[in-house]
Amino acid sequence: MIPHCPLYLLLFLLVGQAVADSAIVLDGPRGGWRNSGAAGDKEAAIAAAYPKPPVDRGGQKNRALIAGQLRQAGTNRQPGRLIVNGIDMPLYTDEQGHFVKPWAFGPGSNSVEVVAAGGARRRLQFYENQADKTRSKLRFVLGWDDPKAEVDLHVLTPDGEHAFWAQPLLKRGGGLDVDSVDGGGPEIFSTASPVSGTYLLYVNYWGNFNAAGYNFAADAHEKPLITVRLSIVSNENTPDERQETLVVPLRRVGDLTFVRALRYGEKK
Repeated sequence: MIPHCPLYLLLFLLVGQAVADSAIVLDGPRGGWRNSGAAGDKEAAIAAAYPKPPVDRGGQKNRALIAGQLRQAGTNRQPGRLIVNGIDMPLYTDEQGHFVKPWAFGPGSNSVEVVAAGGARRRLQFYENQADKTRSKLRFVLGWDDPKAEVDLHVLTPDGEHAFWAQPLLKRGGGLDVDSVDGGGPEIFSTASPVSGTYLLYVNYWGNFNAAGYNFAADAHEKPLITVRLSIVSNENTPDERQETLVVPLRRVGDLTFVRALRYGEKK
């Protein structure tokens, strides 16, 4: 009971929460205290996706699924929003409102929030207690606002390596956790032991993707101007965590855009 809350206001809050709960179904991940490395925890595997396996070419382990349904999506085709640990990106669904997104969660406290176009929202939080899961010291998360466009993240490391869809893993460890082509991303690069020096970050409007597969038609996307959001996260899930988000426009298939030169670990 909310102290000193008038009955009509309490009823209003309860009804509002019920509407939000009925508008959004969040099937995964599971909230609370969890260990995704436990023998009986199937969330550590990405094979049993709902409603269909997402296209994910990421090379690292420990990917999990964010899955559910926006029940009003059939009448309101505006995308929702997915907010994971403060990183905000569009959330596209199928015709019945189902969605499934692969994500790479680190150890410690994680949050997932889904916001429908009408304003209803559902949020869960969980504490990942897997003892052998390595914490990311440097992470790049890419999302974009066109469900038919396929955008790729390219990371050039200080020691000359190049992580991208065809070569997701770095020789020294790290690389693409998640490389999702299912409508708006995400693509996630993570490393627990970043090399000191300058990282060069690029995004490439590679082509388009739909139920028939890939295509490179100039008008096969939904928007004439695609907005890309690239979030840079350092020391994730620690008191020293820092986030920065960069917004980049893409207009044509084939556009390769330089986003940022990031210096890491070098003393000024």
